[in-house]
Amino acid sequence: MLLAALLVPAMWCLSRYVPRLEIPGAVRTAAALLICVAGGTFITLGVLAFRRFRTTVDPTRPGRTTSFVSSGVYRVTRNPMYLGALMLLVAWAVFLAAPWALSGPAFFYLYMNRFQIEPEERILAGLFGEEYSSYMARVRRWL
Repeated sequence: MLLAALLVPAMWCLSRYVPRLEIPGAVRTAAALLICVAGGTFITLGVLAFRRFRTTVDPTRPGRTTSFVSSGVYRVTRNPMYLGALMLLVAWAVFLAAPWALSGPAFFYLYMNRFQIEPEERILAGLFGEEYSSYMARVRRWL
């Protein structure tokens, strides 16, 4: 999630130097808040499910995973915490009203797929075998 935190000020800086859309502040704020609440909900539900199953929430150590969680929000997405972070970045881009600010969420999505999620999936497939492979076939990576 460090990447998401670093993208927030980068998106803000970018929005200062590129054309912005003329969208009323109330509309931008309402849309951003709705997306933010949805993103926060995905993050919270993902963390709570991991806590319930007493497994690590630390994305830098997927090898320490002790339980395979496929219930609750994990029936909808394999990565609710990453999805939530992506949604928070989209909400920030909407609030900034700068189309180029959407490059932040796009970069996050591409980076996370390649350098975080794919390695995690290999490790989890090694830990949980066919059960995890079947889960991957059933549930989408994002939505």
